[in-house]
Amino acid sequence: MIARTRTPSVASLLFALKGSIIPVIWPRVLYTILFSLLVVVLNGYAFSLHIGLSAAPLTLMGLTLAIFLGFRNTVAYQRWWDARTLWGELIIVTRNLTRQTLGFLADQDEPTRRQLVYRLIAFTHALRHHLRGSDPTDDLSRWLSADEAADALATPNRPNTVLGQLGRAYTGTAKQTAVDPILLASIDAQISRLSYVLGGCERIQGTPIPYAYILLLHRTVHIYCFLLPFCLVGTMGWTTPLVVGVLAYTFFGLDALGDQIEDPFDLMPNDLPLDAMSRNVEINLLSLLGDTDLPAPIQPRDFVLP
Repeated sequence: MIARTRTPSVASLLFALKGSIIPVIWPRVLYTILFSLLVVVLNGYAFSLHIGLSAAPLTLMGLTLAIFLGFRNTVAYQRWWDARTLWGELIIVTRNLTRQTLGFLADQDEPTRRQLVYRLIAFTHALRHHLRGSDPTDDLSRWLSADEAADALATPNRPNTVLGQLGRAYTGTAKQTAVDPILLASIDAQISRLSYVLGGCERIQGTPIPYAYILLLHRTVHIYCFLLPFCLVGTMGWTTPLVVGVLAYTFFGLDALGDQIEDPFDLMPNDLPLDAMSRNVEINLLSLLGDTDLPAPIQPRDFVLP
C-alpha cells in the first residue's frame, strides 16, 4: 500500500512515480503517442492524405468506455475495501480473544495462556501466506509447537488447520479450569468470527471479475485510443499527440488500476499491506501478554508499505 502524507505537495502529486500507475502503462501510452504522431505526419503533411474521422465515434465510444471503467473500478475497489474490512475484523477478534484468554482463563498457568495467544499470531501469518501463496514454514515454526506446525504444513489449507488447533486448545483448557459454559460460548463465537474472516478472504481471492468482461474492457480501451488521433487530427493538428497522450494516460491508467486492486492480497504497490498488519497483530497481542521486547512496526520502503 502506498504510504504518503495526507497533504502531499503539488510537486509530489505531479511528478511522483512510486504508487503512480505510470510505470505500468507508459509503454502503451508511448505507443499511442508515437502512432498519433504518425497519423499527423500522414494527414496532409507527408503524402497529402486526409485520414481524419468525425468526432461522433469518439464521443459514443468515450461515453460507453467511461461507464465500463467506472463500473469495473467500483467493483474492484469494493473488493479491496471488503478485504480491508475482513482484516480489520481479524485484528479486533485477535485482541478480543487475547483479552478473554487473560481474563476468563486467569487460573490457568502462564505458559498455557501464552501458547493460546501464540496460536492466534500463527493463524494471522498462516492466513497471509495462504492468500499470497507464499511459504509459511518459518512463521508457523516460530509460533506453534513442532507437532502443530508439522500438522499445519501437511495440509493444503494451513489457516483452517491452525484454527482447528486453536478451537481444540481453547476447549481443552476451558474444561481443565472449569470455565463457565457461557464464557466458553463467548470464546467460541470469537473463533467462529475468525472462520468467517478466512472464508471471506477466500471468497474474494477465488472469485475474480469475469474474464470476458475484463477482455471486453481491455479491447475497448485499446480500440478507443487507436481511433483517437484519427478523430482529433483534423482539429488539433500537431498538438494531437499531446492530447492523445493525456487521454491515453487517463483510460489506460484507470484500466490498469482496476487490475491492481482487483486482487487486494497481491504484492502490487496499491494492494493491502498484509505484512504490516500481521506485524501489528504481533505487537498488540504480545503487549497484552505483558512483553516489553516487542518487534518494531514495519515501515514503508520507498513509500510502499508491504
